[in-house]
Amino acid sequence: MERPIKFFAGNNTKHLAKQIANAFGAQLNTSSIVEFSDGEFEPSFDETVRGADVFLIQSTTPPSDNLMELLLMIDAAKRASAANIIAVMPYFGYARQDKKGKPRVPIGAKLVANLLSAAGVDRIMTMDLHADQIQGFFEVPVDHLYASELFIQDIRDLNLPNLVIASPDMGGTKRANAYATILKSGVVICYKERKQANVISDMKVLGDVAGKDVVIIDDMVDTGGTLTKAADLMIENGATSVRAYCTHGVLSGSAYERLEKSNIEELVITNTIPKTHNSSKVREISVAAFFAQTITSVVKNESISDKWKNNK
Repeated sequence: MERPIKFFAGNNTKHLAKQIANAFGAQLNTSSIVEFSDGEFEPSFDETVRGADVFLIQSTTPPSDNLMELLLMIDAAKRASAANIIAVMPYFGYARQDKKGKPRVPIGAKLVANLLSAAGVDRIMTMDLHADQIQGFFEVPVDHLYASELFIQDIRDLNLPNLVIASPDMGGTKRANAYATILKSGVVICYKERKQANVISDMKVLGDVAGKDVVIIDDMVDTGGTLTKAADLMIENGATSVRAYCTHGVLSGSAYERLEKSNIEELVITNTIPKTHNSSKVREISVAAFFAQTITSVVKNESISDKWKNNK
């Protein structure tokens, strides 16, 4: 007898969750989240989940409240006798805290992994973690999806005559090389020095961009400081055009204002994070069908890596 499959959404990701459920061929199941006057959350499912495979869809940004909401939903599903609890986290908050960059700081990504496991999650599904090694922080299986499956074809469709792929920092070199290999293009790297978070003191381009159509690849864009400075540097070094593809559009603070004033012709993001503003420079690609097809593979016990040729 097949187990029932149920989809529930946290408050932060309801629109994307509905798209994922519909692409899977199901409806988004209903749940309620009560917020008390002191800020506490109490989620509840409006129907039975006993014996079901429960997919809880929630991006954890802003991280603290949305993470706590997800943890409580996992606990509620576990106590309601769900057979399997899968946390679908299109954006995984605290992923930037993947190591100790200086003394006396936490490794936030590992702590979040521990909290999810302690709450009772059986599986994690996420996209473009800030660092691949975060998968190893978990004691449960992690399905790590990559937006390259969507972005690479979109870049091909641009038909750029002198394409070169760029990484905005040294940490993204592996990702940029993967794109460049598939697209058969050159690759350049930006080297940056930071003296404090979100503030860049110096940046240099390693490689030739003169006369090139540059496409910057990154896992996320937050304040836009790194991205816009990299774009300006590319133009200063003779680039013909600069575009950017960033999986997670955090776009906090004055990011939109920076983008409008920058040399970036277009920023392409996914809908892993709800968009708060509109801009003629920002284009969004939906990940709903990608997640739905991956969920189908999980439910049917099929290989995920064999299905997605550009999932790297």
